[in-house]
Amino acid sequence: MGIGFRELLIILAIALLIFGAKKLRTIGSDLGAAVKGFKKSMNEGDEEEAGKKLAQDQRPDADFSSKKPDNADSSKNA
Repeated sequence: MGIGFRELLIILAIALLIFGAKKLRTIGSDLGAAVKGFKKSMNEGDEEEAGKKLAQDQRPDADFSSKKPDNADSSKNA
């Protein structure tokens, strides 16, 4: 039971009577700009997140091999 075409027309006519055609045009363009800005910021956030993940993937892994450095043995002997 959603809003039908007839109900939508009635709501639009009431809004037109209350605000006027010029004000409705301004409200519509402002709302469109807000949605566009929101989408742009969401896309920038996704790109930033993808860049962080790419940078993390390109870092070399740590080497945890069992080799001991040579200078550790020489400091014990000295």
